[in-house]
Amino acid sequence: MKILLSFLQDTGGVPYPIPSYRFWTYYIKNGIEEAGMEWTELQDADWAKGLTFSEKSPELQEWKSQIWEDQLAFIRKNQKNIDLFLTYLYPKQIDIHAISEIKKMGIPCVNFFCDNIREFHVVPDEFKVFDLNWVPEFESLEMYNKQNVQNIHLPMPMWVDRQARSLEKITETNLVSFIGSKDILRERLLSEVINKGLPIEIYGRDWVRKQENTFSNSNKSLINVALNQWDFIKANGIKEYLLRRVNTLGANSKKEIDPAFLHPDIDFSEYIAITRNSSVILGINRVPTHKRLHSHPIKYSRLRDIEAPMLGACYLTEHCHGLSSMYELGKDIMSYNTSEELVDKASFLLNHASVRESLRINGQNKALKELSIPASLQKIKMALFR
Repeated sequence: MKILLSFLQDTGGVPYPIPSYRFWTYYIKNGIEEAGMEWTELQDADWAKGLTFSEKSPELQEWKSQIWEDQLAFIRKNQKNIDLFLTYLYPKQIDIHAISEIKKMGIPCVNFFCDNIREFHVVPDEFKVFDLNWVPEFESLEMYNKQNVQNIHLPMPMWVDRQARSLEKITETNLVSFIGSKDILRERLLSEVINKGLPIEIYGRDWVRKQENTFSNSNKSLINVALNQWDFIKANGIKEYLLRRVNTLGANSKKEIDPAFLHPDIDFSEYIAITRNSSVILGINRVPTHKRLHSHPIKYSRLRDIEAPMLGACYLTEHCHGLSSMYELGKDIMSYNTSEELVDKASFLLNHASVRESLRINGQNKALKELSIPASLQKIKMALFR
């Protein structure tokens, strides 16, 4: 199968000031190649740039017009060498007319999107034009099915280098580790666990406090604050504004984590080594959002739930509904619901080397064989071409 990609590529310069995005292209291209399939792309297409523009701005409309014109021209020229158009596009990046034109050429169109549960109450109209929507969140399937939008439930597209798959090269550190950027929910959970007596080594962006500029807030006028709040209300409604206010006030009650457990952000090689060599690697699936109180957060399976087992980690992650659709819990990976359960299960794993080894073997086998990009592409192929 020959796949045309639009997966948040950019032109390779300085990354845009948007959440990490370049790894998606790296994963999907390598996964396609491992599947024995081929990929192609519109050269120098800056798909990621579309995320930098505000909704309905003239700049966004100009970008959309140009990039879709170029994409359609490329497809018309190479139509015979394209079996599938696979995208990772946000609604504002999508040109419904262009997708319809591609479908008329006989090329199926599939869009992957991984923030459905946080971003949407209903499926965006722009997604409905696709032949198939790749939905990784189990919790979002009801939304798609209720609106009769074509979808396929598949894991997050994850790929790890073959050199990082060997279990023989793992040297355990006897540590429990968490890797991920700081947010209020992660901080609150980890502080609870550490205060209950379980040491956790924490790595990632923003955990180590930088020296703050004491004058950073001096130019923020009350008028600017009020305008920002009004813009938020117009975009999200009064209910979500009140939820955000309650969450903001609640954030002040969090407990500080002993700096001895906190480490700065790490590079990719360190990330791989810590994930593989920690005796237990933790996953946290709760996410902060102004759509829900922090005391009852949204939880759904994240990319780490695929990546850590693929790397051969002994993986303990926060329970959510989607996990049991991928793994046999207790055999492939382990999960927890509360901070107390996290402490109990992590302590158990630290004291039982044979259980850790079994989880590493079973979790990796399941992830590489059934939850990989090659496995997902075969399921997409069967759904579209049967």
